[in-house]
Amino acid sequence: MNRKSLSFGLGALLISLALPACTPDAEQTDKPKPRASVRALQAIMPHFDEQWAMNKLWEDGLAEVATYDAERMVYKKKRQFEYTLITVKEEFNQQFNVKTDDYKRDDLFPVMKVNAFCQIPADNYPYHYLTSLFFRRDQPVALYKMTSSSQEWCGNTFKAIVDDGVSFKENYNSYWDQQGVGSRDLRRDVLLEDALPYTLRTLRFAQQPAFDLVVMDLQQTSKAALPVYYKSHLTTTEASAAEASEPAWRVTVQLAPDKQNVYWFAKAYPNILLRQTTWDGRSLRLKGQRRYAYWPK
Repeated sequence: MNRKSLSFGLGALLISLALPACTPDAEQTDKPKPRASVRALQAIMPHFDEQWAMNKLWEDGLAEVATYDAERMVYKKKRQFEYTLITVKEEFNQQFNVKTDDYKRDDLFPVMKVNAFCQIPADNYPYHYLTSLFFRRDQPVALYKMTSSSQEWCGNTFKAIVDDGVSFKENYNSYWDQQGVGSRDLRRDVLLEDALPYTLRTLRFAQQPAFDLVVMDLQQTSKAALPVYYKSHLTTTEASAAEASEPAWRVTVQLAPDKQNVYWFAKAYPNILLRQTTWDGRSLRLKGQRRYAYWPK
């Protein structure tokens, strides 16, 4: 082999070694990886429809406002009140991680917001709760952000959970001794009990899924105690005609042997929550729903 042929051969070899970097497989490795919280929930993701919130229903600029007749134990008494769940699509900006006022920004991304509000009358003074849950629109299972506050005559409590892609952290400020001000890292492989009225709407109901999952206990409280993680089991069945006001799915979440939550969702999209009962005496029963712009112009 002469020197010219040898040089050509070495050049061809070098080119061939460089080519794999341009192959589809190599390009695929450059794609952004799912958020850490999404990866942590991979085991249960096949049971949910990740495209559930992409339906054009949520493009009408209106909010779904559902009101419920509710009950909850306060000071060892069952209290009756009205509970409101608001579900709406919003555009967040990355800079401030809240709903944007400027829709010409280049850092926008869509989220689904769920606001849960109630005022509970008690013997001496009322309790007020507002919890805001946010999910990336194409990720209805992994919580993206949550804020929850309570107000009553003893004081205020505020909790915020944020997934920043690196950590999943809760910051809190309460009026309770040993729970005053602080922060802590949370497990990523969890569904929040507060989020189940939304997240469970996205189940692949027709497959009647049954699976194990981890549930973090209710955060819509006045306390800022360490979270409790339940090794839970979920089952799905068709609801009987006597259980719901319309054809429905019955979803049971067994948090512990003596702690069971049950949720009834309409079969028709958007699978609104019709009823809920929980192990600690909370209950919801849908009494009305509408779509409208509740914000002032």
